[in-house]
Amino acid sequence: MTSTPLQDSATTPASAATPPVAKKVPLERTHHGDTFVDNYEWLRDKESAEVVEHLKAENAYQEAVTAHQEPLREAIFQEIKGRTQETDLSVPHRKDGWWYYSRSVEGKEYGIQCRVKAADTGDRTADWTPPAVEPGVAIPGEEVLLDGNVEAEGKPFFSVGGSAVTVDGNLYAYAVDNSGDERFTLRIKDLRTGELLPDVIENVFYGVSFSPDGARIFYTVVDDSWRPHQVKAHVLGTPVTEDVVIYQEDDAAMWLGFELSADRRYLVLGIGCSEYSETRLLRFDDPSETVRTVISRNERVLYEAEPFLLDGPDGQKTERILLTHNRGAINSMVSLADPAELEKPLAQQQWQTVVEHSDDVRVNGAGVTATHLIVSIRKDTIERVQVMGLAGLGTPAQQAPVEPAFDEELYTAGVSGSDYEAPVIRLGYTSYFTPSRVYDFVLPTPERPAGELLLRKESPVLGGYDGSNYVATREWATAADGTRIPLSVLRHKSIKQDSTAAGLVYGYGSYELSMDPGFGIARLSLLDRGVVFVIAHIRGGGELGRHWYEDGKKLTKKNTFTDFIAATDWLAGSGWVDPARIAALGGSAGGLLMGAVANMAPEKYAAIVAQVPFVDPLTSILDPDLPLSALEWEEWGNPITDPQAYEYMKSYSPYENVREVAYPKIAAVTSFNDTRVLYVEPAKWVQELRNRTAGSEPILMKIEMDGGHGGASGRYVQWRERAWDYAFIADSLGATELLPGAGLK
Repeated sequence: MTSTPLQDSATTPASAATPPVAKKVPLERTHHGDTFVDNYEWLRDKESAEVVEHLKAENAYQEAVTAHQEPLREAIFQEIKGRTQETDLSVPHRKDGWWYYSRSVEGKEYGIQCRVKAADTGDRTADWTPPAVEPGVAIPGEEVLLDGNVEAEGKPFFSVGGSAVTVDGNLYAYAVDNSGDERFTLRIKDLRTGELLPDVIENVFYGVSFSPDGARIFYTVVDDSWRPHQVKAHVLGTPVTEDVVIYQEDDAAMWLGFELSADRRYLVLGIGCSEYSETRLLRFDDPSETVRTVISRNERVLYEAEPFLLDGPDGQKTERILLTHNRGAINSMVSLADPAELEKPLAQQQWQTVVEHSDDVRVNGAGVTATHLIVSIRKDTIERVQVMGLAGLGTPAQQAPVEPAFDEELYTAGVSGSDYEAPVIRLGYTSYFTPSRVYDFVLPTPERPAGELLLRKESPVLGGYDGSNYVATREWATAADGTRIPLSVLRHKSIKQDSTAAGLVYGYGSYELSMDPGFGIARLSLLDRGVVFVIAHIRGGGELGRHWYEDGKKLTKKNTFTDFIAATDWLAGSGWVDPARIAALGGSAGGLLMGAVANMAPEKYAAIVAQVPFVDPLTSILDPDLPLSALEWEEWGNPITDPQAYEYMKSYSPYENVREVAYPKIAAVTSFNDTRVLYVEPAKWVQELRNRTAGSEPILMKIEMDGGHGGASGRYVQWRERAWDYAFIADSLGATELLPGAGLK
């Protein structure tokens, strides 16, 4: 890259009604014979006082432009607060000899992690029934493991990146981030005394686990590009400088993580990208054991592996590896392998089929308890759970799967926790208008072959909430190539189909992530103001299987954007809304989506909110030293080595395709310490939008100076951030007044 002299000497300060104008420092970027001149790359220097002052000026400008929205923001915040039971607690879950749960307290920003001793009476049903708990009422014998409010006192940010307890229940490890950059400090508390051990480990990544004997703790370390590349083991009581690297991943395009196997006999290392992976196992009970590979990444199989012991026909337990994989199965399947088979060349290996491949069913994962196989699948866009006994697994005697039954059309059900020895699995359930529920599903037995679904809790919603006041339907838009795009359409039941309402289209469409049905208290504030809320399940996501993802990545990425526009066209022609009153919302990779559709079809939107938006993807991915850039090659292509990928990305990159057209109202919402999508991307994008727009609508940047990728950390602060976004949308659409009879009661 080469730079030319400054055109301006400084950022032009903003008056209350004038946007700040950043100086231009032309910087040439040349790849594959193409040169792009970037005037605002200098804003990347977050250590620069000039950059910080510019960002503060952006905040001052957006505050001035949106000052009239403050009463609406406050109203929405109070609605969120008024519907939330602020003093509450989670359903206790059992691990080893304790029940663990969290409390929230009115007026407190953060949760309080607690536990009480569990009983072992020999009655498995009783022993695995969670204790009765009440909000605000302590349970006899309750111990506080971690009070986030105490930990966060005096800190600008607070987030826990992982915690673990030793099998004997004596030691508690937790990792804390106080800046929002997702680099955590790991500490260990002796729960018998309440004292912290001298062991302190800095700059760890998400996830911590103790070895089964409690003598070691495992953690992950990121490299300079913020990619987790090492799993290390710390022996308690020894200097951190002596910590052993269990495994180091040097491929810049591969992500590294770990967990314990369900039966805690192995450390399971997961290495992979979106297209292939590798699992390595370290056995705990054999000091001479080294890390061994299940299937080499060279085979280009995308898989997960779970080692466990299976009862054989003779009653003897035999080692088996459960494989969830895409070998000859684009939607994945589940197989069972003898470890001896895995020593052979892959083409010669014989695996037993457990869950066969289906073009209509996406297998997301599989795990085991001591008695059952648990499989997560997606069918007809909906995530579901199936279980089957381990007896006869992979043989003709294999049991038929049992699926807990729910009575709604659009819902999400998934395993939220299970203990290897438990007779139950914990399920989370939600739908668009059913608040989150916690169930225990009693695993099937010969006496009870269908199992039993036990409702443990439905999250309370205050303020007179009545789900029957709202409607959720599945609709379909048609893309230009004829593909049918599923939509979830949410509205207040009083909305009439007379083309007068306001509408909002939300989308993501990347990384095979599905936008599953889920209850949202904040969303009610928009629905109560007459906004028809459409969730567009566009290509690039995972709602309709692996093909759905692959048809929206790399050289088919533009399908994501045109699908979203097709969803917008469906809404405009549905009869529900006024086509001039439609807004768009998306975050992160969905923020790239916002930038792309703003360039492609600005006339279709009255307003666009882009949260932590990935709007300068080409600059980021062309620099492998930037956080996570190399990991993105499997999603977008590698523009460094591939001229076609470069040309294709440049043709849709939001920052590089800003046009001289009338853009709608745009708000780019970001955080200064975000390590996933750097603040500089929306900062540059906003400047270029203001330079080129032929319209007069304001283009704003709101930056949280103490936040990370998820914004600020406290719940009340997060509610205010959501209220800001929704007030901006509602005000832009002229949907600020509550519908008759709607709102808090």
